[in-house]
Amino acid sequence: MLELLNQGIKANLEDRFRKKNLILLPTSGDLIISGDLHGHQRNFERIATYSDLEHHPDRHVIFQEIIHGGPKTEEGGCLSYRILLNVIRYKIQFPDQVHMIIGNHDTAFFTHTEVMKDGREMNRAMEMALTEEFPKDHAEISQGLQDFLFSQPLAIKTGNGLWMSHSLPADRWMDDFSPHIFVRPMLISDCVKPGSVYLLTWGRNMSQSWLDKLADMLKTRLFILGHQPQPEGWNRAGDNLLLIASDHNHGCLVHASLESEISMEDLINSIVPLSSIA
Repeated sequence: MLELLNQGIKANLEDRFRKKNLILLPTSGDLIISGDLHGHQRNFERIATYSDLEHHPDRHVIFQEIIHGGPKTEEGGCLSYRILLNVIRYKIQFPDQVHMIIGNHDTAFFTHTEVMKDGREMNRAMEMALTEEFPKDHAEISQGLQDFLFSQPLAIKTGNGLWMSHSLPADRWMDDFSPHIFVRPMLISDCVKPGSVYLLTWGRNMSQSWLDKLADMLKTRLFILGHQPQPEGWNRAGDNLLLIASDHNHGCLVHASLESEISMEDLINSIVPLSSIA
């Protein structure tokens, strides 16, 4: 397991499209974008089936927020690290086509910050499961998981104007957020409040004026984010903001071209319900 995590770290850092903390995708092929996964093994399988990377070498697929949720031990421990390991295997198999981005549950795990989901503190729940499954090695494995999560890039950008990150800074933090986080080495201190990675992964309910400023700052047009729960799988939350989720039965993915300019209407029309994938 530790060797797998180390191979995953190497694959993250050596991704041919990675520039500092960004993935800059080419202007050819297409892109599968998923939302928060939160331990949903069946939806991971559906995304992988739909992506069919073996037969589409110019296709890319994005995952985020894989941990915290899904199967539990009898004692209530969170087993979502098992799904994370499956996604890492997928990344190793297709190292330059599979990309994972940091979410707030990831930063909470490696900064040891409490994060609640469904009435449980998820870091404690995951450590409980690790201790049950690996009674002698749980501390070392936990550290390996933390190191892997820290190795993920922050965002993905395309040449035709799409931006994918887990979230964006909220309006009230606009003066505290530094876009330099994308082009300099990331520190643990960046991932705790009010560091810029924290602000990037925890923000909600951005105003349209702030979204427009962020689009200008980041030199992009359309944002596709996770983080905010979407009972119906997706929501248009602004002129240039689409929110998606992939962690429940109404979850979805977005299938977008990398080759031509895309409108918000194009993105909405490219939404695929995960339940429709055999």
